[in-house]
Amino acid sequence: MKQYMRICLFFCIILLSAKGFSQEYSISGFVDDVNAQPVAYANVVIFSSDESVVITGTSTDELGAFRIENITSGAYILKISFIGYEQTSQPLTVSKNTNVGTITLIESAETLGEVSVIAKKPTVKRLADRLIFNVSNTALSQGNILDVLRNTPMVLVSADEIKVKRSSPTVYINDRKINLSGTEVMHLLENTPANSIKSVEVITTPGAKYDASSGTVLNIVMDKNVIAGYNGRVFGNYKQGVFPSYDGGISNLYKNEKISVAVNYNYSKNKVNRYNDDEINFLNNDSSLDRLWKSQVIRNTWSENHTVNVNFDYSINDNNTFSLASNILVTPYFKYRTQNETKIFNDDTDFLSSFKSHTLSRDDKHNLGFDADYVSKFKDESKLTVNAHYTNYDYVREQGVNSDYFTADNSFDFDTAFKNFSDQQINIITSQADYYVPFKDDSALSLGIKGSFIDANSGLTQFDVINNEDVLNNTDSFDYHEEVLASYVSYSKKIGDFNLEGGLRVEQTNIEGISLNVKNTQDYLEWFPTLILSYDISETVKLYNNYRRTISRPSYQSLNPFEFFLNDKVIIIGNPNLQPSFHKKFELGVILNDNHTFEAHLSKTTGNINELPIQDNMTKVITYTPENIGKTTEIGFSYETFANVSDRLSFYFATDFYHIKESTEIENKTVALDQWSNYSILSGNMSFLKDNSLSTYFSFIYSSKNLQGLQMSRQIFASELTISKTILNKRATISLIASDLFNTADFKTTSNYLNQHSSRFINLDNRYIKLGFSYKFGNTTLKNNENDKEHLERERIKNRD
Repeated sequence: MKQYMRICLFFCIILLSAKGFSQEYSISGFVDDVNAQPVAYANVVIFSSDESVVITGTSTDELGAFRIENITSGAYILKISFIGYEQTSQPLTVSKNTNVGTITLIESAETLGEVSVIAKKPTVKRLADRLIFNVSNTALSQGNILDVLRNTPMVLVSADEIKVKRSSPTVYINDRKINLSGTEVMHLLENTPANSIKSVEVITTPGAKYDASSGTVLNIVMDKNVIAGYNGRVFGNYKQGVFPSYDGGISNLYKNEKISVAVNYNYSKNKVNRYNDDEINFLNNDSSLDRLWKSQVIRNTWSENHTVNVNFDYSINDNNTFSLASNILVTPYFKYRTQNETKIFNDDTDFLSSFKSHTLSRDDKHNLGFDADYVSKFKDESKLTVNAHYTNYDYVREQGVNSDYFTADNSFDFDTAFKNFSDQQINIITSQADYYVPFKDDSALSLGIKGSFIDANSGLTQFDVINNEDVLNNTDSFDYHEEVLASYVSYSKKIGDFNLEGGLRVEQTNIEGISLNVKNTQDYLEWFPTLILSYDISETVKLYNNYRRTISRPSYQSLNPFEFFLNDKVIIIGNPNLQPSFHKKFELGVILNDNHTFEAHLSKTTGNINELPIQDNMTKVITYTPENIGKTTEIGFSYETFANVSDRLSFYFATDFYHIKESTEIENKTVALDQWSNYSILSGNMSFLKDNSLSTYFSFIYSSKNLQGLQMSRQIFASELTISKTILNKRATISLIASDLFNTADFKTTSNYLNQHSSRFINLDNRYIKLGFSYKFGNTTLKNNENDKEHLERERIKNRD
């Protein structure tokens, strides 16, 4: 035992001696640029004297300082590098705690050239199935995502919707669908910073891996950097339209070798105005005028929104990743008021009577979405992705409607009043798995399955207000259940100068809706093929031919039969008997020099879903309700181009001439309307100052008279100007946006067929100026790692306010 203790004591003495002879020291210093500004998060690496081995390393903090501990004495090489700067290297002998002082990095001439020529100017690339709009480091990237989409070629953003070539697209981020829908998508995009956006892909022919109801896809591609650390951004915007609105928020991202956590929060407070001039010609049986109603309607919406996005990624190893994500939108305050004055005239335009209506509704609602993902990559570069998703949407609404009626001499006649109480809860559960296999012969195979299960339950109670007492008038309920089971296969192959992608998706849909003890069931199996074929005639000429079949399912709110009143006589109501619509689209085009595209397109739709104004000439009530239109055929010819006028100026131009024909059966009578139309856009980007820190972006959009949903819309001309300036060593940005410069973006629609004759001039709150400020802190080169998931079911949650 004593001998054992002696041996242990001997080895302890040896180790302590070795420790004394190999004492450890520290290396510290400071890194700045030629302007004496600190360079945060620069890489500091210690090499062996022959540079064959990396000993250790760190990065500078926000003040440009660094410190490395536990360095044994000896000779080393110190190297410091950062993106956009030339690497510096110097020998270093350590025999004590060493401070290397200040090391100055010099900007890389090559990188500066790339920034000034490429990075400060949007570029457009046209492929057979998509248009790619690169916006990284331009004036657009200093705003929010909605600003970027507003200026993306062929994308039109109005007050409450996004359009691509006159159709509503599905919006994705990094090839994953945003987990909100309808007006909530608009809200999320408007309040999400765009500083990390690399490009926007306008995918006109999505492949079979996308849901069959993804007619056109907007995929927002974020920059991907791999430097570990923490970054954040605070921002605020003030918007002055008819009324002021403002928002502010903070985004945070922490990343290391194993985990990545992103937490974003935004608060907004808005008041939005909308003004209508409506005319309804109520007709006799012989189509002569019976009564003319002229209405002025003012709509005001107040809202407060809290948006929280949390994303957590865990890298199990180099090939396996597990992720959790949530998108949470809470609207604790939503008030919607309409003020209506209607004057009634006879067929000789003599004034007969009038009424004034006032409605007020209040909502309390939320939309909560949660995802879990698992991604596994294999040695042959194949990949398996598994996703599970849950959504809970809930709203409670109380609406009061009060009307006062007057005689021809403006004397009070009588009044009416009633109240509505409604609620809706939607639960969505989806799960899907995708498997991708690349082959060595320039081909690839994709397979996938998906299941979606939706339950929606709604209730309505209506009271008449008589002598200040609530008297029960009506109760109703609507229960809706939907199941969609889908699978797909897609194959791509390059054969010489030919590129082929073919896919087939099959979806089985089972639906059951019950309202007032009336059951509506739908069960159908549908096939959705996709074909994308391109041929490189030469290095400068490419020919393509695309075909795709898709489906449009009605939104849950469109199916809900409950009534929402603008006044006693103007009602918005859903249609539980809506059927899905099916679309076939053919495209044939040629791309010249990668920036001139000529295209001919043909599309055919059966059962197109549109909200129609339907007037009852006997009861003098007009109802806005979604209906299926029999057949819609569109043929068109388009041209688009992108050009760099100079190193500081570029522009995009596109024009589309198209003919739409709609035909349907209404009350056993055939209605057929057609119209030739034009849609054109001109946008441009220009940068100023030596460092390109001042940038502008402008866009002009023209849409001629056009036909949609049996309604004619008059021409509009929309315009927008964006100016931004980076300050504080490019960590902060101030921006100014002016929209609808010439006050010509409002529109008028007219219905004139059979016994329907009405018109609406709609003055949207789309003429405004917006002042914004943002400041980036932490490591501003970090990867933006928000994983928004693909769930088309959520897109059908829409508010019909």
